[in-house]
Amino acid sequence: MKAKKQLVVVGDRVLVDPDERMDKTSSGLYLPPTVKEKEKVMGGHIVKAGPGYPVHDPNLVMEEPWFSNKRMNLKYIPLQAAEGDYAIFLKEAAVEIEFEGKKYLIVPHSAILAVVRTEISEGDA
Repeated sequence: MKAKKQLVVVGDRVLVDPDERMDKTSSGLYLPPTVKEKEKVMGGHIVKAGPGYPVHDPNLVMEEPWFSNKRMNLKYIPLQAAEGDYAIFLKEAAVEIEFEGKKYLIVPHSAILAVVRTEISEGDA
C-alpha cells in the first residue's frame, strides 16, 4: 500500500513557488545574497490557495477531508488571489517550508500587494 501526501493550505493563506529569477536584474546582473535579504517585496506563482476567510454559519455542514466529516459551522469568503496567479507580496510575512524536496513560501492573503492574472481570450484578429 502506498500513501500519497497532500499539502492542504488552510484559511486565508496561499502556497507560493518563489520566483528564483529575482536573483538577477533585468539587465542580467546577479544580485548578491545581502542585496536580496534587504528586499521588502518578493514575487512567485501561487500553487495552492486556502479556502478563505472563515464565517460562522449555524446551518452549514462542511465535507472537507480534513474536517473528518464532523459538523462545522463555518463557511468561507473566498480569497481574491487564486491558483495560477503571480503574486507580489511582502517578504517579511512569508514563511519558508520544504515539501517533498521543494521549497515553497506560505503567505497570508493580507501580505499580498498585487496579483498578475493571465487570461487567454480569443480576440478579433
